[in-house]
Order: sequence, then C-alpha cells, then structure tokens
Amino acid sequence: MQSAGWFANKVAMVVMAKRDNSDKLSVTAGQTGSGWRPRLHAMSNRPMPTKQNGCACAQQWEMCMQAPNQQGPTHPLEPFFQQAVRNSYEGKLGLNDPDVTSYVAHLLCEFSDTEKLYQVRDEAGRPIEELTAMMLAADPVNGTASSFDAERAVRKHIGDYALFVAGMYPEAMASGRRQRRHQPSLGEMILAGKESYYIVSQFNLFEYEQEAPLFARLSDRFERCILGLTLVREELGPRKPLMLPPMVN
Repeated sequence: MQSAGWFANKVAMVVMAKRDNSDKLSVTAGQTGSGWRPRLHAMSNRPMPTKQNGCACAQQWEMCMQAPNQQGPTHPLEPFFQQAVRNSYEGKLGLNDPDVTSYVAHLLCEFSDTEKLYQVRDEAGRPIEELTAMMLAADPVNGTASSFDAERAVRKHIGDYALFVAGMYPEAMASGRRQRRHQPSLGEMILAGKESYYIVSQFNLFEYEQEAPLFARLSDRFERCILGLTLVREELGPRKPLMLPPMVN
C-alpha cells in the first residue's frame, strides 16, 4: 500500500522532530477560475431515501460511511492531527467545533494513504481520479450511482476530497496538469465540496440522522475549513509547489 508522497513523508518527519512546533504560520491565497461547474441538485424535488434501501455497497466504488464516533481503531497519527487541526481551527481561526475538528483530523489520517484518496471506483473497478467523473458516479438519475445511499457515499467522498485537495494541494489545480487533464480550479473545487456536503446533510433520516448536522456545518464553513488546512500544512514545513500523488490501481 503506497503513501501519499510528500504528505506522508512530511507527517513522519513532523511526528519525530516537530511535535512542539510553535512557528508563526502564514496563508497563501488560492486561485479561482472558470470552466467546469458541478450540476446543482434540486433536493426539494427529489424523493428522500427510505429505510428499506439500506447501505448500498454492492459495487467496488460504493462506500459505507460511519459516524466519527463509530470509526475503527485509532490511526497512529490521530493524536498528532487532532492537535494540529485544533491549533489551527480553534487557536487561529476561532472555529470552536470539536466535531468538525475531529472529522478533519480523521480525514487527514485517512488520506495519508493514496488508496483512500482515490477510493471511488468505476463499474470496472478502476479508481476515479477526475472530479467530473466522481460527480457522475454520485448521480443516481443521470449517472452511475445505483441508489440514493450510493449517492450519499460518493458525495461524502467528493466533499472530503475537495476539502483535502483545496487545503493541502492547491497548486495542483493551478498547474499545467490541470490544463491537460481538465481539472477544476480552486473555486470550482470549493463549489463542488460545499454542494456535496450539503447534499449529504439532506440525508437526515434513520441511520443518517445524527451525522446530518455535522455535514451541514462542514458545507457552511467549507472555506474556513480549507483555510485551517492551509495553516496545518504550513505547520508541517515550508510551503513548496506540490502535485497530487498518483493513483493506486
């Protein structure tokens, strides 16, 4: 299992040598652009999921998501990221929301593994890398999502992916690679992330009821969450141009 390049290597170095780092942090503004736009969903006109649907995980790219307090064994880096995210979100941004802090810290742990970053897969089992393809995989009407539960799972991943990439790898969206592969700009990634978390928050019945308010807050505060991740990234070391890690097949 491969790690996510710079991110995982820098985390390992920080854990060993910079646990008590108190350097001043700076933030570099990202770029926005035009071009790709996510399709907006009219949630009020769509049928709500029913209890009978269950959690649809029949296909490889469909994911069952758990509440933060129901996740498996603690990741070895969880305490470090909890402290780093708390320092940025609460200490520097005044974003005092323990649930959001815990969720983002767990997200950093998960995405330190490239395989988790590209866990959405197409019907042939191939990892999906481009955001436009992820959006199609999340669409149960015009795309390939087999159920509304599958839509929620992929939409959750899109929100997570957009938050992580916009906060930790903003240069990847302003590079020649973006032009060649039709990747969205930072502004478009933010729009997709906010929309996706909002859609997840609309699944507010049955087993999804307790999680729904968290995703509503993540959507409302998406830009501040990104800003907090840029602060976390600065804490990991000097800011250098980065590229997203390659897919793991």
